[in-house]
Amino acid sequence: MKGPRETDFAYQAVYRYLTSLISEPVGEERVRLPSLRQLAVRLNVSISTIQYAYALLEKEGRVYSVSKSGYFAPPVPSANLLYSGNDLLESVYVNARRPGMLVLSADDPAMLQPIDSPLLLLERELLRQYPRQLQAHAQPCGELELRMALAARYTTSPVRCWNAEDVYIGADLRGVLEILVDALELKDTTVVVESPCDWVILRLFKTASIRVIEWPVMTNGGLNHEHLQQLLDTEPVRLVMVSSGLNMPRGSRACDDNRNVVAQLLKRHDCWVLENDCYGELEFEPDGLRFRDLLAPERLIVFSTFEKIMGPEAPYGYLLSRHWSAELQRHFLLRAFRLSPIRQKAIARLYSNGRIDQHLQLLRRRLKDGKAQMIQLLQERLGDAMHFVEPEGGATVWVRSQRQVDVRQVFQRLLKQQVVVAPGELFSLQGLHAQHLRLSHSVGSDQDLAMALGLLADALRMEAME
Repeated sequence: MKGPRETDFAYQAVYRYLTSLISEPVGEERVRLPSLRQLAVRLNVSISTIQYAYALLEKEGRVYSVSKSGYFAPPVPSANLLYSGNDLLESVYVNARRPGMLVLSADDPAMLQPIDSPLLLLERELLRQYPRQLQAHAQPCGELELRMALAARYTTSPVRCWNAEDVYIGADLRGVLEILVDALELKDTTVVVESPCDWVILRLFKTASIRVIEWPVMTNGGLNHEHLQQLLDTEPVRLVMVSSGLNMPRGSRACDDNRNVVAQLLKRHDCWVLENDCYGELEFEPDGLRFRDLLAPERLIVFSTFEKIMGPEAPYGYLLSRHWSAELQRHFLLRAFRLSPIRQKAIARLYSNGRIDQHLQLLRRRLKDGKAQMIQLLQERLGDAMHFVEPEGGATVWVRSQRQVDVRQVFQRLLKQQVVVAPGELFSLQGLHAQHLRLSHSVGSDQDLAMALGLLADALRMEAME
């Protein structure tokens, strides 16, 4: 198992080994999996590597832990059992959890360059420094040390500065956004969002009875300021959500001049601006302007998550706001997130000692290499069938069928070949992007990716013929 690139690939090898274990048919009973220590000895890797692989599988719903008993996997379903409901998103999730599926729909950039080893090492050191009884005094808005680290990272000038009391940390991104919706009283109001937009955000807004108006990103990646002007003039817009840099899943970014024009427009209207910074650190060349560089903090709120750059060991979401402090504090207190103070302190130390910046340099390089390989394969295998946007960051590629096809049928054809893709309609509430797909270049081996794209090409051509 060990080799010259153990840091990069040990957990992936353990993950594949465990996947093969839980995929073996054993009847209708749950499968008891080896303990951390047993696997560490068997595979000659560290216990933290085993823990990370188990954490990934647990996040995917493929294993679960039982206190004092260990890890278990549910019975393996029939290989022919496909989700047959009408909810496309649920179908993506359910089939992505099936054994043996190649998940070409994922968006887990940190998988390429995990930071679990330094994080867990720092955590062990901190556990020796801080008695466990001190963990009972966790702060409801997040550990002060981590809030200070984030405030410092987002501060760029004496005017565009943040303090620890402006930072709020929650268990995950969804929980933080739910609090924001309640604190700003967004129910039954109108919100404008860039489109395509993350399905987690769209579903959350829909559930909260928010009227969502989609603001399509232009073909060149720019933001149509004339369209936004019309919306702001004619609709009761309470909030506009913009990407800090990358629009995901497109992976494109508007040029600085375009962003300046949009920022000036937003300044003239009485609405909140919500900046989505989840992918702000994942641009291949992170040197462009952010909206927070152009807008005064008076009507600006920023949200993000550690998970996209650090992985499932750091699932926390956070937001920065100078406003609504009493309401935000009250909602965070009521929500009572149970966050590990030691894990938060460890993340803060990774920021303060420069390890996060080192990690990001490596991660961006790996993502850029993966993108180049994906683009080459798309040109070779799907050049006549798909148009694609060459991304400027992230771990996915946004593609569009050159011919009019039923992408849902393409999705179903691929499921039968044990490949899961993300249809573009998931990224809209208004039926946009029906000819698009989001594909991930950070999954499986090179051979797996080439094989999956070949199957996609076949499915598109067969669907176009019918």
